[in-house]
Amino acid sequence: MPIEPDTKDWTWVLRERCPECGFDPALAERGELGPRIRDAAAAMHARLHGDAVTERPDDSTWSPLEYAAHVRDVCTVMRSRLDQMLTDDDPEFANWDQDRVAIDGDYASQEPEHVAVELDLAAAELANAADAVPSDAWDRAGTRSNGSSFTVETLLVYALHDLEHHVQDVQR
Repeated sequence: MPIEPDTKDWTWVLRERCPECGFDPALAERGELGPRIRDAAAAMHARLHGDAVTERPDDSTWSPLEYAAHVRDVCTVMRSRLDQMLTDDDPEFANWDQDRVAIDGDYASQEPEHVAVELDLAAAELANAADAVPSDAWDRAGTRSNGSSFTVETLLVYALHDLEHHVQDVQR
């Protein structure tokens, strides 16, 4: 059974604490973004070597493998968007339909070992890029295809929430 698409606009997590995972954007300091991205990726990687990695807990929830494949792709998309923001003036990001990507990529059938390696690489690239943001670039802007505006800082905080939130999902 396919998962119902998530149609919520999660940008509110840039202003307030997430009641589902406890993420507080006020506690996401610039200098900690890279290390926290690495920590979240490491926790997700570890879960890929746990029990029932391919099993969905119910019909409406991804398996740990599917969450890890999603997190890998989030890291890749956010890294690309970060690069755009650092090189272009106020870029508009191409639409990314995460639910379509999950279906087209057949997340559930991917090999956990491959996803783990790809996740490690994608997260390291995003974390390293976060560590290397120039001090005068944190307020550079970009706009998502739905009109949501981000700065470099809020884009990275948004990405961090996604990663840490999904770590909570697979540890439940």
